[in-house]
Amino acid sequence: MSKAFKKAVSAILGLTLCAGMCACNQTQPGTSASGEPDASGAVEASGADADTDAVYGGEAVVGITQEPSSFDPHTAVAAGDKELIFNIYEGLYKFDSTGTLNPCLATDCEISEDSSVYTFTIREGVTFHNGDTLDADDVVYSLKRAAGLLDSQDGTALVTELDCIKDVEKSDDGKVVVTLESGNSELLSYFTTGIIPDGYDNCEAAPVGTGPFMFDSYTIGENVTLVKNPNYWQDGLPYLDTVTFKICADMDSGLLELQNGNIDIFPYLDSIRAEQLDTTQFTIESNGSNMVQIFALNNAVAPLDDARVREAINLAINREDIIEVTMGGAGVELTTAMSPAMGSYYDTSLDGTYSQNIDEAKALLAEAGYPDGFELTVTVPSNYLVHVNTAVELASELSAVGIDLEIEQVDWATWLESVYTNREYESTVICLTSDYAPYDVLQRYASDSSDNFINYSNSEVDELLAEIPTLADTEAKTELYHQILNILVEDNASCYIQDPTTLTAVSVRLTGYSVYPMYVQDMSQVKVVE
Repeated sequence: MSKAFKKAVSAILGLTLCAGMCACNQTQPGTSASGEPDASGAVEASGADADTDAVYGGEAVVGITQEPSSFDPHTAVAAGDKELIFNIYEGLYKFDSTGTLNPCLATDCEISEDSSVYTFTIREGVTFHNGDTLDADDVVYSLKRAAGLLDSQDGTALVTELDCIKDVEKSDDGKVVVTLESGNSELLSYFTTGIIPDGYDNCEAAPVGTGPFMFDSYTIGENVTLVKNPNYWQDGLPYLDTVTFKICADMDSGLLELQNGNIDIFPYLDSIRAEQLDTTQFTIESNGSNMVQIFALNNAVAPLDDARVREAINLAINREDIIEVTMGGAGVELTTAMSPAMGSYYDTSLDGTYSQNIDEAKALLAEAGYPDGFELTVTVPSNYLVHVNTAVELASELSAVGIDLEIEQVDWATWLESVYTNREYESTVICLTSDYAPYDVLQRYASDSSDNFINYSNSEVDELLAEIPTLADTEAKTELYHQILNILVEDNASCYIQDPTTLTAVSVRLTGYSVYPMYVQDMSQVKVVE
């Protein structure tokens, strides 16, 4: 995988998550996670905990439809990879199932008044999977590696959001001091990036972290197997001995495996498939998310470089119909680049901006010089049925205004390289996710962002994005986020469709599974009840 490829592709995914209305609630810097556990180690791998009646041991199989492409926490590019390695690696901070950002390998963080220096207190009593004890040196190495600051690197950040880091050093009292090029009040959520042992650089072949599960094996086209970390620092976790991520060709084959008892947990079902399951054998879990399904329009390609054409497309489609066809109605309509799941950062005044208006869409196309419409290609990852079905419905609806939408299905790797990285496409359908932070949602619209695969450019948006990290006042920052969202609507940057609802099937033999409001499969709380 090329360095440019690693740098360009950060937070994308081709599956759906659910559209809850939960706010982005972050723990304030300098506080500790509530109920901090004892760091003495894990419970025995068999038997039961008398206080909680928790049963230890056994295994669970999770169905996934994306072949893993990276096990390195600093170069993993697809959200499908990140949901898996969430169980292997941990950062200084970590999100929980409510979307709250809590201290993890750090017990607290002090942020300077100008937000240019972050000082972390490192948790004691934590060991890596290889037996090494976590200390400040590991954190310094990991953050320098992620930020591209190691002597062996060329200065290119592996985690693009951390390229603002100027230096990372260990203080005399064992804390880790991160100094930024300039103040940035929006950076804390990016310190969820995985911490690895000092000097370690073999994460692809042999991942080593501090998480509840350790890497065991990976067989291409078949599965990834994780085993219990017997020395996990959070007392009592995990419960399972083994977790297998079984790779399925597509949603339908995964559903069949689920019904045949070969899979215990299968996320990202639509409501139609969920209704096919035996409720005596499976429960359906769901939760909120910050997903945005986008009909992405390449702003650098004619005729999509004309805002009138992009507006016509927005007016030609019926979002409610698309959601009904693709998700059985289980989704929230979107008209801009952020999900309502982001709470107050989302601008509710934008709800219902577009309603289908064929006549107005035709008039705009005629004004732009396309009275008879035009041909357009939509490139879609073939392994994600929801996006393929969305493209089919879009083709049907756009035909009413003379737009002939040709559907080109490609494999996931080709989509990543050609569409996302090289931007060699006209339009595409995909879901976008983020690190559950408003800045991460919108930073992709900066003109110089490596994530700006739609080639959007607006100098006012660039200025607002540059200003937000310099502010400490939440209300002031929220107002700027609202301004950006409104500009994206005014420019018709692309066509935003829905925040799809995640429906996850879980076997009744298991309990403790939570659907996160971000792309995560947290297996640490899951246990066998039969």
